[in-house]
Amino acid sequence: MHADIGHLVHQYVHDYGYLAVFVGIFLEDFGLPVPGETLLVSAAAFAGQDALNIWMIAGFAWVAAVLGDNLGFLIGHSGGRGLLVRHGRRIGMTPERLVKVDRFVERYGAPAIVLARFVVIARQLNGIAAGSLGMHWLRFLVFNCIGAALWVGCWSTLAYWFGKKIFALTEAFRHATPLAIALAVVAAIVIGAYVWWHARR
Repeated sequence: MHADIGHLVHQYVHDYGYLAVFVGIFLEDFGLPVPGETLLVSAAAFAGQDALNIWMIAGFAWVAAVLGDNLGFLIGHSGGRGLLVRHGRRIGMTPERLVKVDRFVERYGAPAIVLARFVVIARQLNGIAAGSLGMHWLRFLVFNCIGAALWVGCWSTLAYWFGKKIFALTEAFRHATPLAIALAVVAAIVIGAYVWWHARR
């Protein structure tokens, strides 16, 4: 199942590039069960192989994260939370999950908006929780921007770096393959000759 999702994400990024990153993160950040983080990582890894621009990926991801969370805040603030409680199960947004995120935001306040970026369920629902709990929008916006910058910076940098390394290793292996085969054949002949000579003795 995870392999299928990974392949699908990879295909979306390959086909739609920056748009896939923007739409995926935007939808995830106001509560929908979309693999936004996986899209970001996949796109950054592509950038590590020079298929996309890492700065554009980071920019689109940051804007999508901020806008998505602010839409979630508006939903929570305007009373849309009631609809989510009643019908959210259809999209994987259970009342129990909402309550957990509420407690998280209540306990840690505005800094929880930054921390929530790195927790799967909290990342999806922190805007809705902050809005329904009456947090001031400007305060939410500041911490949301900081959290989005840290999250995007962390994952895009790591995936970009690994993408570069994997690409370099693949290229090195591709160029070294004929030499490796030749060395393996020579080694096999030497070992075979030694075993034959030892058996004869």
